[in-house]
Amino acid sequence: MSKYLSPPVIALLATALTCGCSQHEILSHQVSTQVALEIVLPALPEGAIVSHPVITIHNVTDLSDTEVCLTDTLSLLPGLYDISYRANVSTPGQADTHLQGLCQSVIVAEKNISLPLHVYQSTATDDLIISEIFFSGTLQPSGNPYYGDDYITLYNNTDHIIYADGLSIVEGKFVTSEKLDVTPDIMSEAMTIQAIYTIPGDGRSVPVLPGHTLLLCDNAIDHRHNNPQSFDLSHADFEWYDVSSSPSHLDIDSPTPNLDKWYCYTKSYWLLHNRGLRCYALARIPIERTDYLSEYLYTYNYEIVTTAGVFPMSQTTYRLPNEWVVDAVCLSVPSMYAWQGMSPLLDCGWTYCGRYNNDSQRYFHSVRRREQYITPEGLSVLQDTNNSTLDFIPNAIPTLILQQNSYYPQ
Repeated sequence: MSKYLSPPVIALLATALTCGCSQHEILSHQVSTQVALEIVLPALPEGAIVSHPVITIHNVTDLSDTEVCLTDTLSLLPGLYDISYRANVSTPGQADTHLQGLCQSVIVAEKNISLPLHVYQSTATDDLIISEIFFSGTLQPSGNPYYGDDYITLYNNTDHIIYADGLSIVEGKFVTSEKLDVTPDIMSEAMTIQAIYTIPGDGRSVPVLPGHTLLLCDNAIDHRHNNPQSFDLSHADFEWYDVSSSPSHLDIDSPTPNLDKWYCYTKSYWLLHNRGLRCYALARIPIERTDYLSEYLYTYNYEIVTTAGVFPMSQTTYRLPNEWVVDAVCLSVPSMYAWQGMSPLLDCGWTYCGRYNNDSQRYFHSVRRREQYITPEGLSVLQDTNNSTLDFIPNAIPTLILQQNSYYPQ
């Protein structure tokens, strides 16, 4: 994720016209709806030039994507859409950046609508970023799922040492396959989370050199002893360990240093979502654990609609201010995606392993950040545009499988 400018101060009224042929052309007797987009821009530096603006219409129902340009009205058939905006920004004396914005789960009916689309400017983050998430797991020779070899890799994408002490990995509360209309809606201010694990240290205990990684995992053991189709995680830098209150579901505490557990919803042990239906983020929380846990509770209300009726629900968890987040990656499944579950300020896209729910092809795969270029010193610079759709390779072969030449289904 990238840092952003202050809230929007410039409003630009714009509408869009489909460029060329589109799947949204009227091919039936359905009546199209006119959608006028109000592009709400942030404050830009003096002399900044915005170029190549593109709006992408993602049809959530049929998974089609259509690019449109800013000229006239946008005509859409009734349905459910994500509407995103992207443009380049050139400023004299500064590196080029991007503008990005997203309207999630827009319901287009027969009535013409006007829609504000808030846009944010991205810049390079000066902290570690998430370079890979292995959440899908491996399979045993029997074909049964194997658990415990999840991992997350962090990467120093800068040209100087980053100290990882105090950096937290968090898991979003909302699944990306089910949109909830929650009240109060705090998405523009904070991420709703259900797990926090923090790298310990005194501030200079965990240095990460430019171009180097930090490996966080579930169980830091050589998993090949339990599953010959897994790999070795005994060299991990940290593991997340949970003291389980369930005797039948005990965690493994290896000699590898543990992350500091601030909070987790489970009473047994934490696993990354096996199908990838949650969002993960890195955060620098500037207050002590006890203060955070007492001051940042979040209770929200929503409704469950069933054939038996409508049932009001309420849950309490934690909120994480968006300005504390230094990187975020949203995960989903193409056939199930409903929303991000967090502000597009944190991630304007999403990535995946597996095309549909419980896709057996997701095993032995990860999401891995793309390499943008290699410096003259031989260091990889990874792509970080604050859009996981663009920045990550979905269904990638995990780095550890490649490095260790461990089992991979052919």
